[in-house]
Amino acid sequence: MRFDIFTLFPEVFQPYLQTSILERAQQKRLIEVHLHNIRDYTTDKHHITDDEPYGGGGGMVMKPEPIFTAVESVLGSPPACPVVLLSPQGRTFNHQIARVYARLPALALICGRYEGVDERVREHLVTDELSIGDYVLSGGELPALVVLDAVSRFLPGVLGDPDGATDDSYASGLLEYPHYTRPAEFRGWRVPEVLLSGDHGRIARWRREQALLRTWQRRPDLLEKAILTREDQAFLERLRSAPDNFSQGDNDEV
Repeated sequence: MRFDIFTLFPEVFQPYLQTSILERAQQKRLIEVHLHNIRDYTTDKHHITDDEPYGGGGGMVMKPEPIFTAVESVLGSPPACPVVLLSPQGRTFNHQIARVYARLPALALICGRYEGVDERVREHLVTDELSIGDYVLSGGELPALVVLDAVSRFLPGVLGDPDGATDDSYASGLLEYPHYTRPAEFRGWRVPEVLLSGDHGRIARWRREQALLRTWQRRPDLLEKAILTREDQAFLERLRSAPDNFSQGDNDEV
């Protein structure tokens, strides 16, 4: 899959792209990441990419010309793939959106800066607008990395474990169950006995119930949309009726 990222600060991306999973994915040619400096597409000698807003007000606004020129020079007119603007005004990025975008051969990401981009970029160039949360960052570079990483995890071969993405939190509509590794006891805190039992049926049931418990405790809103079995619903009923009987990562089956 190809990612084209349009930014004023391409150097922000290199350290992360040269590390761990994304580095290996590029080496295996599972993903291609192309960084484009929007300043390179200006026509004035000072490479100006922003200007004062019409109507007054504080801050600066990214000019439309270099953004349009950059995207259309690389992707054509109209662009040959979806063009996403990273902005606090966008719809909230999530697991499902990442899964949908991972089905595409290419994706373009525009990193906003300053007070934002000229509205004509939104109206006539961008096909989607994404936010990673209800807060404001200095620019769209970190959100672009979040989207790139999350989407890449769905591509075959990117993760060492073929089922890794399907086991992640949100993949089943629930938060993920707790994880433990060696040693079996650390400072008096033991790994739940069920995980040491070798009984895969019990382990699977424990993990499912722990995922339900964690979701109920931390993100109960997710349960409204999650696909639940009768066993799941029965467990949640027991949980609601006697919450003090359950604890996260309990040594016994919950």
